[in-house]
Order: sequence, then C-alpha cells, then structure tokens
Amino acid sequence: MIRSWSRQSITALVLGLGLATLALGGEQTGALKRGTPDLKSAGPLGFGPDGVLFVGDTQGAALFAIDTGERGQAGDKKSLEIKDVAGKAAALLGTSAQQILVNDVAVSPITGAAYLAISRGRGPDAKPMILKATADGKLEEFSLENVPFARAELPNVPGADVKIRGQSVRSEAITDIAFADGRVFIAGLSNEEFSSRLIAIPYPFSDAGFDGASIEIYHGAHGQLETKSPIRTFVVYQLDGKPHMLAAYTCTPLVSVPVADLKAGLHVKGRTIAELGNRNRPLDMVVYQKDGKDYLLLANSSRGVMKIGLLGAGEVPPIKAPVKGTKGLGYDTITALKGVVQMDQLDGKRAVILAQDDASGALDLRTIDLP
Repeated sequence: MIRSWSRQSITALVLGLGLATLALGGEQTGALKRGTPDLKSAGPLGFGPDGVLFVGDTQGAALFAIDTGERGQAGDKKSLEIKDVAGKAAALLGTSAQQILVNDVAVSPITGAAYLAISRGRGPDAKPMILKATADGKLEEFSLENVPFARAELPNVPGADVKIRGQSVRSEAITDIAFADGRVFIAGLSNEEFSSRLIAIPYPFSDAGFDGASIEIYHGAHGQLETKSPIRTFVVYQLDGKPHMLAAYTCTPLVSVPVADLKAGLHVKGRTIAELGNRNRPLDMVVYQKDGKDYLLLANSSRGVMKIGLLGAGEVPPIKAPVKGTKGLGYDTITALKGVVQMDQLDGKRAVILAQDDASGALDLRTIDLP
C-alpha cells in the first residue's frame, strides 16, 4: 500500500501548524493526568497511539487527548449497525432526538468501536458528550469523569462573538484533525490576516509554544487565490515517496501540501490537483487500497460520495486558471452510498459511515465494504 497513514492512524487536523517529531511508545499515556476534561464543545475526533482519543473543542479553543482505556494489538473487528443514532442517543440521555447533534465519528483502530462526538441541546448551552457504539448495536456514554487526559490550547483563534453571514467563525477554528509522525495536525481558521491555517502539535503535549502555518490555494471554480477558506477535511498520504496533506475545500478544490513545508510561521501554497464542482461542501474522507490501487473516498453535501483514483496524483498539472465544471483528477460517484455525512475506516476492506436514511431522515450508523 502506497499511503502511509489513513484518518485512523493519523487522526486530527484543522487550524495551524508547529512542527516537532517525537518517537511513539506505550509510555505516552503516562503523560496524561487524571481529572475531568473541561470540554466546551465536542467536535472533530481522531485516534492516536495507545487508545488515546483526540477531541477538538472549537468553543474552548483547545485540543484534548483522552485515554479511552483501549489497549493491545488491533484484531478482527465486527461490523457496526445502529439505526436512528440520534433517537437512541436521546433515549439514553433522557431528551428528544431533535436535541441531539452528531458532530463526528471516529473508529478505534484497536477494537473497532465507534466513538461519537455529541452535542446535547442547541446553541451555546449545548452539553458536549462522547458516546461509544459497540458491535452489539448499543450506544453507551463514555464517561469523562476522572479520566487520564491532557489539554493543548490553540493560539490566535477567532473571537467567540465574530460572525460572517450570521455564522460563528469560532465554530470553524477546528475543522478536522489527524495524528501522524508523533504530531496532531489541526486544520481550521485563525484570527490572522491569512486565516486558513494548519497546526501540528507534538504529542504528548508539552508547555512549549507552537504556531501555525497559513495556507494559500488557487480555487479554480472561483478563479482566484484564497487564504480565508478553511480546509474541510483531509488525510495524510504518501505521494512521490513523501508525506502530503490531501485536503478538500468548499466548492470543491482538492489540494496537496507537502508535510515538510508546513513549518511554523510560514505562508504555504497548496497545489490544486482537482476541481470537483462548485456549490458543494466536502464532509469527510478516507484513503484506502483496493486491487493494488490507492483511492480517496470523499463524502460531499451535494455530489454524493466520490471515489477518486490517486494513481498519478503527483504528476497532475496544478490548476492555476479559472475552471468551469471539473478538472484534474477525475472521480466516480458511488450511487449506492447516499446521505453520508461521516466516515472512518474500520479495517483495510471496510468503513463505518453515518448516513441519513432517505425515507425516515434518521441518521444510521453502519458498516460498508470499501468500493
């Protein structure tokens, strides 16, 4: 397999970037201290080493590392199937389904259990929670009381009262996260002039300061350079023998950025390798291999689930001029997958998806074969 990491093995990206490489080891959980994480919100999720779950807290402008207690080598994983996740979560928590928002799903690379970032309630008073879905089809609350955890504060985030078109900018301080090479990568917006940024936080967290690298891309559908649109979702992928970020933006440019270029304080230009159609918001992605070839599976708000072949992705001419329609890497639409809003790999052949049922409108968690 050409790729070096998927979302499972990297977990966490969204905002800026400060670099440092640490060797991984089982002693890292020893750097976590017992207590109750003061989560203001539960957003993007991702797994790191030794069963550590990274939780992006946009409202609190922080990244949490929480020990789930999962240990051991990855084994065979059972399929997950849960109908009406919001309804079951509401019954568990004593509220209505309308008061449940599912913000992200991450699958444990050790056990295959799915962890869900939940908001109970709406608006600024919503309570953040983590739920766990297991192979027996049940949801249970993952208690945040007296757990080993650590917290890293994110620098230069948008103010809590800053809005654009009536929407809070703080909510996009963290858009996605991934763990790779001893660092948690975070994508999102800052309060700086070039606000789209990436952060890399060494793990275990330390008191050492870090800063982000700002990102500039050429957006063919808009016909202009952009520095204020955040990465919506990304993975780390081995391209031409070197690790790259493959990142998708709204309307829908797909961009590659060498990880080696993401150094603190730098202004980095991404390479646009595909325009996948405007009036569309990418939601989640995984990279996998099938029949000896590498693919990117990308869920979108308006264009379903795209299967993008990555053969030759390093040689695709970068898009530097206005585009009508699509250009660069092509894709096939997986028509059997509808309403997908979240996804994560379960193993080399399967993924877990959260998808909205056509008939009922309920969100179902289920396992699929990677197409």
